[in-house]
Amino acid sequence: MDMLGQSIDGGFAAPVFDAQSVFRAVMEAMARPGTVQPIGRPASPPAPLTPAAAAVALTLCDHDTPLWLDAALLASDAAKTWLGFHTGAPLAHNPAEAHFALVCDPAEMIALENFAQGTQEYPDRSATLILTVESLTAGPKLRLEGPGIATEATISPTPLPRHFVEQWKQNCGRFPRGIDVILAAPEHVACLPRTTRIKTMEA
Repeated sequence: MDMLGQSIDGGFAAPVFDAQSVFRAVMEAMARPGTVQPIGRPASPPAPLTPAAAAVALTLCDHDTPLWLDAALLASDAAKTWLGFHTGAPLAHNPAEAHFALVCDPAEMIALENFAQGTQEYPDRSATLILTVESLTAGPKLRLEGPGIATEATISPTPLPRHFVEQWKQNCGRFPRGIDVILAAPEHVACLPRTTRIKTMEA
């Protein structure tokens, strides 16, 4: 297959149905932090994009939502072309200008405070981060509390950004400003809205 074919093939086979299905999973995960929602593999993007992260991007991003890519994705012409072709989203060169950020290497990600935080008057003008993770069950256990959680929930994503729990405490302290996170595992998603409080299980 030539480079152009690799860069545009692999989108949703049934765009309307697939996008609706992924959207419902993301919204359910956002409403119920800590729950793991299946999305399968409706997209087949070029590496280093993963099927789940790509499916979320295809569902949420469009020509009105600037998209920031981490260094690994930015280095892939195939990934950039694929995202541009299937989403129409313009690339944001400054993370503070992005509506969405797509990260395939969370361990090397820049600090959360660098992304758009919204304002007190318009907190919805913040960024949503789509983080590619290898697993939602194999990492250190995190205890979640907050809206959408009856008492508490646990989740164990890996890998995560460095000092993530401390960064997240700072993110919660900016409420109503702050970023939201979508964790994209191989065939599932989980979400961490800015209202969710996170503690390590040892805390």
